[in-house]
Amino acid sequence: MDESLKPVFEFAKDGMDKAIEHLNKELLKLRAGKASPGMLDGIMVEYYGSPTPLNQVANVNTPDARTLVIQPWEKSIVHDVERAIINSNLGYNPQNDGEVIIINIPPLTEERRKDLVKAAKKEAENGKVSIRNVRRDANEQIKKLQKDGLSEDMAKDAEAEVQKSTDGYSSKIDAILVDKEKEIMTV
Repeated sequence: MDESLKPVFEFAKDGMDKAIEHLNKELLKLRAGKASPGMLDGIMVEYYGSPTPLNQVANVNTPDARTLVIQPWEKSIVHDVERAIINSNLGYNPQNDGEVIIINIPPLTEERRKDLVKAAKKEAENGKVSIRNVRRDANEQIKKLQKDGLSEDMAKDAEAEVQKSTDGYSSKIDAILVDKEKEIMTV
């Protein structure tokens, strides 16, 4: 294999790894009936005039499988945290006792489970699109190298190698999705 192709393969691997990593983060946000602090990732709280991630202004704990307890580090922002959770459109109903915020996670209905599976499929498809974009970019880099003197056979082999990686990562996404669907649909 030509040394000039090494950066292309590293680029493709890094990009595809990042797509898988992003998919896993997004799927963590889809709850499957069990409470987890990750369910509140992405919620931004107005803190001294600037939006700040919830986990940087409060502790989030799960005392049991159906309860989230959010304890802001400053009592003065309890209402801001509660407002941020309500405005997040995650469908949670926080209860505020002045010091901590408690969210009871209701059991999932069949309809809600199906919606979550749809959301998981959408995230998986987004992951596959990212992987295909990385493949396209890697193939463009190979074509540039071919113009700069890389042999046609080497270019074809490199494109085949990138395609093999693309197929492998797409299979990983399918496996991750199957696991997530199973987790969501398990009552």
